[in-house]
Amino acid sequence: MGDSGARPAEHEASPNPMPIVPLQVQRKLVERGSQKGKGIAVFTSGGDSQGMNAAVRAVVRFGIYLGCKVYFIKEGYQGMVDGGENIVEANWASVSGIIHRGGTIIGSARCMDFKERPGRLKAAKNLLDRGITNLVVIGGDGSLTGANRFRQEWPSLLKELAETKQITGEIASKHAHLNIVGMVGSIDNDFCGTDMTIGTDSALHRIIEAVDNIITTASSHQRTFIMEVMGRHCGYLALVAGIVTEADFVFIPEWPVDLNWPEKLCRKLEIERESGHRLNIIIVAEGAVDRAGNDVSAADIKKVVVERLHQDTRITVLGHVQRGGAPSAFDRILGCRMGAEAVLALMDASPETEACVVSLDGNAAVRVPLMACVEKTQAVTKAMNEKNWDLAVQLRGKSFQRNLETYRMLTRNKPPTIGSESTNWNLAVMHCGAPCCGMNAAVRSFTRNCIFSGNKPIGIHNGVDGLINEEIKPISWSDVTGWISEGGALLGTRRTLPEKNFAKCAANLEKFNIQGLLVIGGFEAFQTVLQFAEQREKYKAFRIPMVVLPATISNNVPGTDFSVGADTALNEITEICDRIRQSAQGTKRRVFIVETMGGYCGYLATMAGLAGGADAAYIFEEKFTMKDLMRDLDIMAYKMDHGNIFRGLILRNEHASENYSTDFLYRLYSEEGKNKFTARQNILGHMQQGGWPSPFDRNVATKMAAKTVNWLIEQLTHVAARD
Repeated sequence: MGDSGARPAEHEASPNPMPIVPLQVQRKLVERGSQKGKGIAVFTSGGDSQGMNAAVRAVVRFGIYLGCKVYFIKEGYQGMVDGGENIVEANWASVSGIIHRGGTIIGSARCMDFKERPGRLKAAKNLLDRGITNLVVIGGDGSLTGANRFRQEWPSLLKELAETKQITGEIASKHAHLNIVGMVGSIDNDFCGTDMTIGTDSALHRIIEAVDNIITTASSHQRTFIMEVMGRHCGYLALVAGIVTEADFVFIPEWPVDLNWPEKLCRKLEIERESGHRLNIIIVAEGAVDRAGNDVSAADIKKVVVERLHQDTRITVLGHVQRGGAPSAFDRILGCRMGAEAVLALMDASPETEACVVSLDGNAAVRVPLMACVEKTQAVTKAMNEKNWDLAVQLRGKSFQRNLETYRMLTRNKPPTIGSESTNWNLAVMHCGAPCCGMNAAVRSFTRNCIFSGNKPIGIHNGVDGLINEEIKPISWSDVTGWISEGGALLGTRRTLPEKNFAKCAANLEKFNIQGLLVIGGFEAFQTVLQFAEQREKYKAFRIPMVVLPATISNNVPGTDFSVGADTALNEITEICDRIRQSAQGTKRRVFIVETMGGYCGYLATMAGLAGGADAAYIFEEKFTMKDLMRDLDIMAYKMDHGNIFRGLILRNEHASENYSTDFLYRLYSEEGKNKFTARQNILGHMQQGGWPSPFDRNVATKMAAKTVNWLIEQLTHVAARD
């Protein structure tokens, strides 16, 4: 994907044709056992994806909580048609210990029988035999379309079954309506109407793990690697992977390369090598084409690079590796939230209710019209078949457009020639507070957006201490190459606040002519900018636009749903908890007490509890007493005795309680449970701050930093005086 040709307007997404509006939902309190007698079935269909098990688990447990009978339909639509042991009632323990497993425990299969009416007739009879009139389908647009057709045919299917004496008129009357709710499980993120589908984030984890690992060997031998990723009709995986791995070139189906792509590709690779780079990474979606609609394969690309540049070039096809492995924390939580919302949607459904699919809108699980989403998804494919590439990108939505523009800007070899558009503002960036993954991605994006817009990026090293000690240097385009995948804070960070050194800070801001400031960090960053602002009356140097980019693993700062670093920390905790429980695989009846970071914010403990399937999570915001602790301990003992469950997981935020410490919980469980289970404690500590940034943190940091540059320029252009 080169830099020439028409492209979306920078920093501004094009209007979205066929907008999908979430359904209006009247929220009400749901009580335990309030839906007794209703039958729900859940099945997975089409290709599998990580996170499906989390969704299945949520449907089963929330359904049971409401008093419903919940059934598994094994092997998708085929199991529904075949019936028998393929449709079995689930209980609480049926979904124990599955949240960390990839794929789907209830199986998935393509089914030709269900496409014909006789097959759907058999499926209807099998559901009626068990009193099931509520279906949760987890799959792609084909699976959801099939479910909607089944729903529309339901009255005629019942009529035919009654006429052939396979069911009684009473049963037909009692189960006159079929309710369906969909959840999209697809690693391609190819379904319109949702920001993310279940499995996409995990697939991105597999891709960046592969690319990060390949970079070391590619650099050793000065090789070019071509990575083929999934995405027959959607380039989301390739596009985002290109952003978060600093790939040199990306081929996707929605925004094809020009016909002279071989020349552009080779020129770009040559410039990279001339500037001292020892490797090149090219990412190609399996459905990539050029502007004429001709397929562009990894083999085609290799042939061009080898014949024209004579570079040692290798192809790596990731294939089904992208579907495999444990789901990421994001996909586990997404599956849990969508599963619970799907059950609520079924309980709210009436004969007049439109069939819906549960989707992600920002940070909220919402219900959107199922067929509107399917029609829009199909419209994307139609636009690509007609080579209407602009429309295809617009139909994908604002998020896709922004990813496309971000990639195109950040992967330029050198800063563009802006000419008269250059504003030449001096914009500085520094960290403040504890380090976290994603900070380097933010600095890289800030730097390149500054240069791209004709301004001068300046790095203040080691936070406020560096500002005081004049550790202030310009940052060039190439200085930040490779930073996106690095953990920690390469610019350096300290917890020092400026409160006793305002004069020195102001003097150095003035000395280096800093006209705009970005501070990346947690509460210390907020306090730093606030203290600078409060001193504006006294020091003229502080009368500049200043902005904070939230970056803290605790996710405890106001004004944002997500702070950079929190997703990586959450994945670290979740992975460690998986390993801890696995360590007791051969030791029955063991409970682990795990302490997480987070200060006085319970975000990490709560979300890790949800993602890890914890039995309890204790946080500062939710006060608990000895009575609560003993109740949870009794529940744990009951599970061990009667629930066929042998391992427990308890999470505790580091400042959850002054008196009920992690050691106290460990001793309590050791003493009170000594005849039923053993206990172990683990304090995770700074492991949560380490590692490589997750795809989510890399992407969010990149986009947020770009927005800070836009805001600083806007303030300086329209509000500030030149002096």
